[in-house]
Amino acid sequence: MDRVRIVGGKPLYGEIPISGAKNAGLPLMAASLLTNEAVHLVNLPHLADISSMAHLLRELGVKISMNGGTFQRESANRKLELDASNIVETTAPYDVVRKMRASVLVLGPLLAREHAARVSLPGGCAIGTRPVDLHLKAMEQLGAKIELTEGYIEASAPGGLVGNHVVFPSVTVGGTENVLMAAVLASGETVISNAAREPEVTDLAHCLTAMGAKIEGIGTDTLRIQGVERLQGVEHAVLPDRIETGSYAVAAAITGGDLLLRGARMNLIEATVDLLSRAGISFTEETDGVRVTRTDGRVRGVDLMTEPFPGFPTDMQAQFMALMSIADGASMVTETIFENRFMHVPELSRMGADINVHGASAIIRGVPALSGAPVMATDLRASVSLVLAGLAAEGETIVNRVYHLDRGYERLEEKLARCGAEIHRLAD
Repeated sequence: MDRVRIVGGKPLYGEIPISGAKNAGLPLMAASLLTNEAVHLVNLPHLADISSMAHLLRELGVKISMNGGTFQRESANRKLELDASNIVETTAPYDVVRKMRASVLVLGPLLAREHAARVSLPGGCAIGTRPVDLHLKAMEQLGAKIELTEGYIEASAPGGLVGNHVVFPSVTVGGTENVLMAAVLASGETVISNAAREPEVTDLAHCLTAMGAKIEGIGTDTLRIQGVERLQGVEHAVLPDRIETGSYAVAAAITGGDLLLRGARMNLIEATVDLLSRAGISFTEETDGVRVTRTDGRVRGVDLMTEPFPGFPTDMQAQFMALMSIADGASMVTETIFENRFMHVPELSRMGADINVHGASAIIRGVPALSGAPVMATDLRASVSLVLAGLAAEGETIVNRVYHLDRGYERLEEKLARCGAEIHRLAD
């Protein structure tokens, strides 16, 4: 199993290209099942989760090609073509779905277009329970019959889906995306209340609209969809990854560097910018991206609470905690989205961080410096938090189980090394 070796203490200078957002790309790929015409996605990142979704779609009969079959080095120059004109299978098997929770996003499109779907209950990161019951109850409200049999979701709607008023009891990004894709081909009107407002949901809605869907309220917590009989093909550019942007902003902050995050958009990371600005980090919007700088003293300790968009994203919590580990003063991090998402704390503590967890909150007392150590990654965002800590630490850090990184960060070691980091992968 690969490891990443880092020798810390080097400020980062230069520019890092921001890839397309994985969490936008995955539902967009699933949306290709809604039409018999080709869907072209530009700026799709080359990541393990994207490859897993491509594998699943191929199992269902989608023909996929990439710029003549090869990946270009920059995601902005990459185009994926998905042709679902001939769906041959409506089962998403366990062997594929277990690798990635987002596989459940094929449920809505298959029900909408084929009126049947058999999807394995998903696997994914070990960051607590992320049940799909909200997805299933919503599909039942649209007229689907749902049964759970031998670890599979058996869903059918022989007469097609029918619009209804779906009220989510709590905000769910995947649930909103699944219902949105199901509703665009349902008969009649569907209203989704308490819908997720994340940029990735908005990106999906804009793409569906370009395909001929009728959606009102995009970007708000109430989506109103008028079902149509068919959707057409489209070419759509995936928005830049706001979590990758935030992660590299922390890289500049934690090393005392100056990075231009090329292709980044400030409006996607406003909560992150606000919090890091209060910690003493400078952000400047430039023509081709966002510049992040910390060149004057230690960062200041500030408190945060994770919240659904437009609040501070849970996917940035571990990275922020790594930064607060070397801050001047104390800070408190409260996690409200997922339970069991402090698994990086023992590993940061091995590097000298002073962190105490009390239920859903963690108290971090900043130390002057971290020390390199062998650490173990437990999930995607925990992995990158340990890399960030290693960039700032004195001495050598070895991050084990870095396959998590490949699920969400494209060419991470290369991007950081170009800016002066001493980092490389060790293959076992």
